[in-house]
Amino acid sequence: MAVASKGTLIIEGHELTITNPEKPLWPEAGITKLLYLQKLLELAPYLLPYCRNRHLTTIRFPHGWAGKSFYQKNASTPLPSFVRLAPLDGIDYVNLDSLATLVWLGNLAALEFHPSFHRIGDPLPAEWIIDLDPSREEEPRIMEAAHLIGEALDALRIRSVPKTSGATGVQIYIPIEPGCTFDQLRRLGRFIGEYAVHKHPKLFTIERLKKNRGDLIYVDYLQHWPGKTLSAPYTPRAKPGATVSTPLLWSEVELRPSPREFTLHTVPDRLRRMGDLIAATPRQNLMPLLARL
Repeated sequence: MAVASKGTLIIEGHELTITNPEKPLWPEAGITKLLYLQKLLELAPYLLPYCRNRHLTTIRFPHGWAGKSFYQKNASTPLPSFVRLAPLDGIDYVNLDSLATLVWLGNLAALEFHPSFHRIGDPLPAEWIIDLDPSREEEPRIMEAAHLIGEALDALRIRSVPKTSGATGVQIYIPIEPGCTFDQLRRLGRFIGEYAVHKHPKLFTIERLKKNRGDLIYVDYLQHWPGKTLSAPYTPRAKPGATVSTPLLWSEVELRPSPREFTLHTVPDRLRRMGDLIAATPRQNLMPLLARL
């Protein structure tokens, strides 16, 4: 029986051509391009708020997650009429602000979505993120590390949300009131990192060079900066099993879950049950604390 090489979808009144809908993108997870697009539609109400009005970088995998890939900053051409651009420094980034744009990118085999830390036209950070980056491929201590950073933030009366990166790391996400600069948050991040290293020298490091970290977990406070990106909340990742970057409850972190538990198959139902844990967290006013540093 012949397999269709093209199909069409009507999204928000726009007709999109879907090429190779049966192409396996995560073959071990049984996820074809068509199923991937269906999962993106389920994730969209949660993913889009963290990509909308940002400068978007995607990672495309034309032959599935295990194949060759490339980062894409400049929008692909030809550009559909519904896709809005976000020019910056000579680059025509995509503004991922609609379902139609999300499906268009999904059809291009964009498997990961990495937005800027600031919104279009605003030089100030939209949130604050501390990235915990393991030095080992398998790091059973990553949830312990996240818990300890969470405790340090809690001692400073900063509410935060841990989220799996979708790969091996964990990112600590702090919704913030507007007004902080990137430089101020970098100084606060360094303070947190140095404190963690002082208290737990056999677990944490702030050494930038990976070759000098040994098996320590890097408290990366430098990544949160203009021009840099991290995986968006609820983005899929090009990893075995089709993992998804997923916010967690701190009570879940205490149970030391594996990031591999959170996938395109499991996260949509989790979101229907639990909603967006980041959106449920109040924005933090960091200005009094910053004034004391």
